[in-house]
Amino acid sequence: MGFNWFKKLFTSETLPARLRYEDARAALESRSLEVKRELAARSDAPPETLYYLASDPDVSVRSLVAANPATPISANEGLAFDLASDVRAELARKISRIVPDMKSIELSATRDRVVSLLERLAKDEVTRVRQIVAEEIKSCPSVPKRLAVSLARDAELLVCAPVLEYSPLLSDDDLIEIVATSRVQGALEAIARRRCVDGSLADAIVATLDIPAIAHLLTNPNAEIREDTLDRIISDAAAIEAWHLPLVMRPALSLRAVRRIAIFVSRALIEELAQKSDLDDETKKLLKSRAQSRIESNADSATPTPGAAIVNIQKAFKAGTLNDDLIAQAASLQQTAAVVLSLSLKTGIPEPVITRILEAKSGKGITALCWRAGLAMRTALAIEMFVANVPPETRVLPRGGVDYPMNEEEMRWHLNYFGVDATA
Repeated sequence: MGFNWFKKLFTSETLPARLRYEDARAALESRSLEVKRELAARSDAPPETLYYLASDPDVSVRSLVAANPATPISANEGLAFDLASDVRAELARKISRIVPDMKSIELSATRDRVVSLLERLAKDEVTRVRQIVAEEIKSCPSVPKRLAVSLARDAELLVCAPVLEYSPLLSDDDLIEIVATSRVQGALEAIARRRCVDGSLADAIVATLDIPAIAHLLTNPNAEIREDTLDRIISDAAAIEAWHLPLVMRPALSLRAVRRIAIFVSRALIEELAQKSDLDDETKKLLKSRAQSRIESNADSATPTPGAAIVNIQKAFKAGTLNDDLIAQAASLQQTAAVVLSLSLKTGIPEPVITRILEAKSGKGITALCWRAGLAMRTALAIEMFVANVPPETRVLPRGGVDYPMNEEEMRWHLNYFGVDATA
């Protein structure tokens, strides 16, 4: 019977459903790579076998051992020093997922070893390994605080951002210190997106004059921005267009803030301000006057006729200067034909298809179209508002006041919905 089993093992290279110790030993003796891979992934493999396979010459075998929850802690500790980053990445993913349930580990000595192993992986020289740890433990309250702080101070945004945005272990004092000292571009934006941002932390972010971070702060409905802090933002906002929309969309603006914002934002955003329900008659009258003034100002500056606008778009495209500013301006002047032509030239999509997307008043379709054209999200919003007249409740708004809110897969889906080949 033993001979027949060995013969079956060598021909089928498949382990039995119920794995015995002698089966595992026979698999190792067979030296078959496929059988070793299967054995390395088995949760019922003997600990001694997994320990032995942790030093196998084949990277794929060691990676499977690193990912196997049944692998003994001593083997995991050795794999943390593996020369292959793929092996360490698998180990990081596994250990990070174990840590939230560490209370189920009976021996405190074993828990200490698991934590030490995780801290070792959190300092790995390869960014991807540290990133896996950060993504897995970002919301976990049971990891040591020193680990969360270490990851939050990482020099790579991919590592620090998840922890800065989600970790419950970082106090306001920790975050304020990071705001003051971090040199990682994008780190402050992650902090500004936190579920709760108190007034002191908001003050610290505003003091940095980090434009994207302040845009995210304004967009965050749970950010506590004190009145004097908002006044400082408004004082600087006239020259910073990225703040205009987030300011207008900010809930619970005081009447004083509304009036100040109306001085410098576009006619379209003034009209958006006027839709707020808590305005008094005097403020509504002021906003109406401001909007009319913007219209007259545009008329005085020799706004091009629809025909001239199309010619201007064609010339700009040939010169390689057809950009967000020109297209957003055409949108704000409701020059539909010029906008349609611009999008067609930038994407290669026929004008009738673009017209159909605009007439459908699909905020997501328009957003995907502008993404395909390589335009900024603010341009997409201008087209939604002034050309397609997308209702406020179905408009797609920029994430953080500046970014596209959908991922690439979603963008392609909405383009496909309108018959556009999104793979081109």
